[in-house]
Amino acid sequence: MFQESYLPHAEGSCLITMGKTQVLCVATVEDDVPKHAEEKGTGWITAEYAMLPRAGERRSARSKVNSGGRVQEISRLVGRSLRAAVDLSLLGKRTITIDCDVLRADGGTRTASINGGFVALAQALLLLRKRGELAVWPLKEFIGAVSVGIFQDKPVLDMSYVEDKDAEADVNIVMTGSGKLIEIQGTAEGRPFSRKDLDQLIELAGGGIRSVIKAQKKTLGALPSR
Repeated sequence: MFQESYLPHAEGSCLITMGKTQVLCVATVEDDVPKHAEEKGTGWITAEYAMLPRAGERRSARSKVNSGGRVQEISRLVGRSLRAAVDLSLLGKRTITIDCDVLRADGGTRTASINGGFVALAQALLLLRKRGELAVWPLKEFIGAVSVGIFQDKPVLDMSYVEDKDAEADVNIVMTGSGKLIEIQGTAEGRPFSRKDLDQLIELAGGGIRSVIKAQKKTLGALPSR
């Protein structure tokens, strides 16, 4: 699922494969922070998401896949999710940017970006720790994300593009390793779904995220304790 250190010159990187979806996630560390973080005396973590023009079945114009509302929305989701895993006050005056480039898209690109982005982020933090630039380990908890939905009246984990486009419900869920929710994005397609349906989807997602985090831990090995 995770091919770590995919770009050896980056502070952190991995190629994540979930089903037929592949995303290259790369972490870059810079000794500067945006003004709002500087005013709070914290570091910052942000993300940028994009797709290659032929990540899907047909070519999309580079200007379309690298900009627009969807790109901004997913970039912000990835950034929010990763910030939830880190105590920003322990980062020092530095920004870690996670670039998520979709190489092959078959559904779940945003959740794959979060999962791979976490591994790249942890690698960057390990490098800073090795250099003696982090006095206290800032990573609070592992996080994972999956897409779930209702397809042909059945709950489905990590939907493919074919399932996603015809699903009756499409939900993206981000959780911590301890099972706490970071974000739920969900919509009904055609007919509303019930609270019972949502509870089932959250339970299904929890199992998928536990598997993701298990793979993250295997990839990263032992991490420093807080």
